[in-house]
Amino acid sequence: MNLQKLKHAQKQFFSAYPGGFSHPDMIAIGKKHNVHKLADFCVESFAEERFNQPDELLDNWVKVVSRSSMISLFEKPKFKGFINTAMGDERKVLVDSLYEILHGKASIGFSLQCDLLKRDKLAKWTLISAVPAYYRLHDEIFMKPNTVKGIIAHFELPDLLYKPSPSWAFYQHYRAQILQMKAHIDESLKPNNPAFCGFLMMSLPNAK
Repeated sequence: MNLQKLKHAQKQFFSAYPGGFSHPDMIAIGKKHNVHKLADFCVESFAEERFNQPDELLDNWVKVVSRSSMISLFEKPKFKGFINTAMGDERKVLVDSLYEILHGKASIGFSLQCDLLKRDKLAKWTLISAVPAYYRLHDEIFMKPNTVKGIIAHFELPDLLYKPSPSWAFYQHYRAQILQMKAHIDESLKPNNPAFCGFLMMSLPNAK
């Protein structure tokens, strides 16, 4: 990573928003994204003991995607339609994949989910990363393609070649570098991973 650019981004952010994410403007933006409400919903809805209720669990998955401000309006109805039309074995694989990602072997769940969602061209970074990112706000990363590409390029993250097709290897490597970047930043800029990545996004040269 380019630590000099990261420190410069921090300085510029504090200049515009003293106090970081405790600044009134940042608090107002945060309310629009409902990160903590969705996080609380996910922690309750996708707790390990809830996986014996697959239909309710899949309905809650749709709710998270529908309510997330980080997911494209075009992807939301397509995902809902996919879940609602999934039958038998497909529903079981969806539930099993999410269980593995959250409570088992994440790499296996990631691959299962990708393989099934590819059927309707829904193996998207945003859809696959959303629930884990809300479920573990300080450990997992929401993957928004343009933001990911911008962060890699601007902060010169090494050995990362972005591809639109999700892969566990890329996610694991990108997440590790984002968490490493957090270690060099003031606490007020990293109340959770979505906020920290929002800070990085706002620091990009083409950010509006």
